Amino acid sequence: MQWEKAKDIEERINKILKTDIFPNINGIVTALRGFGSSSRAIARIWSFPRPWQLALSLPPQYIIEVISERFDKLTETEKDKVIIHELMHIPKGFSGALVAHRNRGRKINSRNVDIMYDYYFARRG
Repeated sequence: MQWEKAKDIEERINKILKTDIFPNINGIVTALRGFGSSSRAIARIWSFPRPWQLALSLPPQYIIEVISERFDKLTETEKDKVIIHELMHIPKGFSGALVAHRNRGRKINSRNVDIMYDYYFARRG
């Protein structure tokens, strides 16, 4: 597995974050492009847990990793939906933790991603 910084993905993330659909995200979200993964995932989000934040005296941060072999083949709409899905894993408190796919009645699934995408699409400029 190899990684490289993904400025194009960071630009896509920032474009999504400029709308009001994720008001909880007020910190650092960077992007990596992964190559050679045997995972079935299209993308994943990596957290920076509180103990690491305290030990290194750094604020909460997140990394969205896209798997090049799968992500790069998607349409622009599908790419946005994948990024929105990953951003939905960031908790309201932007703490460095992650939200599970099923959490307190809230689900991160294709139906809810589609709802968020429609909201984003209506507000993007």
